[in-house]
Parts: sequence; structure tokens; C-alpha cells
Amino acid sequence: MADIETRPTNFIRQIIDADLASGKHSAVQTRFPPEPNGYLHIGHAKSICLNFGIAVDYQGKCNLRFDDTNPEKENIDFVNSIQKDVNWLGFEWDGAVRYSSDYFDALYGYAVELINKGLAYVCFLNAEEMRQYRGNLTEPGKNSPYRDTTPAENLALFEKMRAGGFKEGECSLRAKIDMTSAFICMRDPVIYRVKFAHHHQTGDKWCIYPMYDFTHCISDALEGITHSLCTLEFQDNRRLYDWILDNITIACHPQQIEFSRLNLEFQVMSKRKLHTLVEGGHVSGWDDPRMPTIAGLRRRGYTPASLREFAKRIGITKQDNVIEASALDSCIREDLDAHAPRAMAVIDPLKITISNYSADAVEWLDVHNHPKEESMGSRQVPFGKVIYIDRADFREEANKKYKRMVTGGEVRLRGAYVVRADEVIKDDAGNIVELICSYDPDTLGVNPADGRKVRGVIHWVEATQAKAAEFRVYDKLFTVPNPAAEDDFIAVINANSLSIKHGFVEPSLAQAKPEQAYQFEREGYYCADNQDFTADKLVFNRTVALRDTFFED
Repeated sequence: MADIETRPTNFIRQIIDADLASGKHSAVQTRFPPEPNGYLHIGHAKSICLNFGIAVDYQGKCNLRFDDTNPEKENIDFVNSIQKDVNWLGFEWDGAVRYSSDYFDALYGYAVELINKGLAYVCFLNAEEMRQYRGNLTEPGKNSPYRDTTPAENLALFEKMRAGGFKEGECSLRAKIDMTSAFICMRDPVIYRVKFAHHHQTGDKWCIYPMYDFTHCISDALEGITHSLCTLEFQDNRRLYDWILDNITIACHPQQIEFSRLNLEFQVMSKRKLHTLVEGGHVSGWDDPRMPTIAGLRRRGYTPASLREFAKRIGITKQDNVIEASALDSCIREDLDAHAPRAMAVIDPLKITISNYSADAVEWLDVHNHPKEESMGSRQVPFGKVIYIDRADFREEANKKYKRMVTGGEVRLRGAYVVRADEVIKDDAGNIVELICSYDPDTLGVNPADGRKVRGVIHWVEATQAKAAEFRVYDKLFTVPNPAAEDDFIAVINANSLSIKHGFVEPSLAQAKPEQAYQFEREGYYCADNQDFTADKLVFNRTVALRDTFFED
């Protein structure tokens, strides 16, 4: 498993420390329980780091358990993608992968126990009637007319439900709690419903499926979970969690603890909204690099270490807040600055012909892969008569603050010579199509001998050996910081969230592997796309731009 740093303390760890100190628990057992109805997003990454991180730090165990109680929205592709994401983040679960469906027989038995105790009943109110009977936040609910059916009658009806004797929506099994409770979740919640759906694990064995609130607490208890960690939207449901476990015959009673979910600027974190983006064709798929999914972030070039560090920095609290996008950017920049080799890429090429360089010569220069890490070695970069520079690195005229190439001025080519722009060639429309430059052969690795001042350093690529490449430049998916608050979040999608550009890279990058990261000198951090990159088609995704203060005009 990856070496994962100890996290700072938080209120959950303080609870665990107290439980271990008091002898309430002798070991820690957590779980990560995703629903396999979509890809995991960065909010799930926070939960993964919390649950698995606690297990690591306390020498405990963490289960991976799929909450697979809604087969109509689930499939095996989501199951596989979730396992892949957890492993990629650097974590391993204890034992085999678990499923709530593993416990369907036991769950049925516990439902029967509640029926026999007079604590559950089969109700024939339809969905609209049930809403009317439930009341609201200011008005209590009222009892279902089926609430006082005898346990024997309810048991027979429940067995008929299991046997397929009722249509979907015709009836449900409800817990008998308190229709006047201040907490709506306690007003006789549905714990089983009829659903004729093929299940990816159990096939067609069942035509009734338990609800999440009934399933989750019992699954936790059956697995011996000590601390059941979930987000704040389940805070009220803790009362139902405890009620169910208090009223069935089961040895373990885990403690549910809630923490704030992750909200990130310029993103939506609702699976329903993410489904809308995918199904509506607003993105290319769940792993589109603009998506907040772990698969999308991975494809864009985010590293497991950067996401773990992000989770560490934002911390665990009970306070809802929105994290600035720059916080995530900072984590990946720091990681890639330290670990990504440098390379040269020209995204908007401008041709340069060096008038005093031999037309047939190609010189191979030794260039360091990283300015601070000698252990990363060096590479051979070709230099010749024709090169490309970025179009933004030349101006016909500029003030002294501009540190790149101007007519009559000198700049250094990264790792190579000092060159001077002597002539500008334009097409009939007045567009610059080529520069004629001259180079100083005595400036390889040294400053001009006569003390001439050089404006700055620019990147370049030699033309005959360069490899054509596609650059996918990503920006924020939405134009507003909180798109989830909009009446129509689709209306605030950023039409310019993806720009595709074509240019050239140095020849060594043809050997890049998918997901390999680079800092393209003075351009940004990029990675080889893990879907479309081949030796014949070089596709690089921009992970994040360089710091805003990098360039000086």
C-alpha cells in the first residue's frame, strides 16, 4: 500500500481516541459504503481518505461495501470503477469486497422480527397518499389506516410481497415508530418496497428490496463496524439508525458520526446532476477531465498524492463550507512541481529560421529534466536551423518589462543558445508567419562574452525532429462558483471549458506513457491522456496552469 501520512487530529479522531482509552473498543473498524450508481467524485475521495486513513493510522480495518439496494440504477461497471478508484488513491480494503446484498436474507429476517414485535406493518397507501399522511415540518403526520394490522396478517402479507404477489407501488413494509415525531424520518418510514428488477449480484432472487436506512445500519452491525462515518445530511437519520438496531436482536451497535460533505467551487457534487451532464452529452463521459469524478481528475493528471493532500488540508469538521478551487490547484501544482519532469512543447507555433546556422546540421543538446532534482537526469534535445517558438513569445515592439523576443532583441532559448530577431516575415494579410533570427554560437550554457543583456528565456522545439501533438486545455466547467444553486445549472456551463490546440513537442515525448505528467516549460502542467494517447497520436491534457504570476509582460 502507498505510504500515507498521518493526518492531523479532528473531532472524529478525538471520539475514537476516547473510545479506545475507555475500553469501549479495543480496535477500530470502519467502512466505505458507496452506492454503485455512478462514478465516485472528489467528495467521495474525502470520505475514502477519512475512513481508510483512520483504519491505517489506528492499525484497524476498513471494509469496502457496496450499498446495492436499488438495482434499477446500479450496474457492474460502476462497481468496477469504484474499486479501481479506491485502489488508485492508494488504499486497500480488508478482506473481500462486500455488498449489502450479501445480507438480503438476514435483512429479511430482521424485518420479520420487527413484524412479529408489532413494530412493522404492510401499508397499501400509494406514494401520494403517503406524502399526505406524513405531514410536514410544522404539522404532524397521521397514522396509516393499515397501521394496526395484526403481526400475523402483516407477516402473511410480507411473505406475499416476497413471493411476487403484489405489483410495484401497490404496497410497502413500514416501520411503526411515531407519526408525530419532529423528525420526518421517524414517521413510519418505508423499509421494504416491491421492485421487479434484475440485480447485478443476486440476479432475480428478490422482487422486494430493503431501503437504505434499514439496510445500512444492519450491514454496519453485521460487519462489526465501530464508527460509522457519514455526511451531515444523514444527521437526522441517526435516530432511525439507532432505533432499528435497538429493536432487533443483534450484538453490535455502531456509532454513527456525521461530518460536513465537500463542496467545491465551480463544480456540482450531486450524482443526479453528474448523471445529467453525462447523459445529456454536456461532457464526454464520467471520466471527462472537466468532471469532479476521481476518474476525470485522474485523466486530467491529478495524482493520488495530490488528492490525499487536498483531503488532509481541508480537514474534517461539522461546518458546511465551499472550498475554493485554488486549494485543489495548489495541491497538484506542488506535487507536480516536485515530481514532474520538464519538457518543451509549443502550443501555438511560430516558425523561426536561424540564418547563420547550417542547413544540414542537427545538434543534440543535453538538457536537465528538472531544475532542482539532479536524480531525474537529463535528456537529448535536437537543435537545428528551423525551430518553433510560441507565438505569444514574440512582439514586434515592446517595453522593457516584456521579457521575451522583440525585433532586434536577444533572448535565450531554454538549454540552448542566445538568438536575435532580425527580420519579420508576414503574409499578404499582415499576419506574422516567420522570423529570421541569428544565433550566437559562443553562448551555449554561458552568457554573451561582451556583457550583452538578454531579455529572458523562452522555450522552443526543433522543427525536423518535432512531433505533432494535440493539446486539450481545460478550464472550469461552470461560469459561476456555485452552479448547484442555479435554477438551471446546465445554463451556466462554460462554453469555453475545453480548447483543443495543435502544435509540437520535443521528440522524447513520443515515448510518454498514458497519465505520465510533465511541466511543459512556461506553458503549464500536462499529462498524456489515458484514453486517446498513442505513439501515432500524441494527446496531452492540461492538468493545471502555471501560477498566475509566472509571466511578466
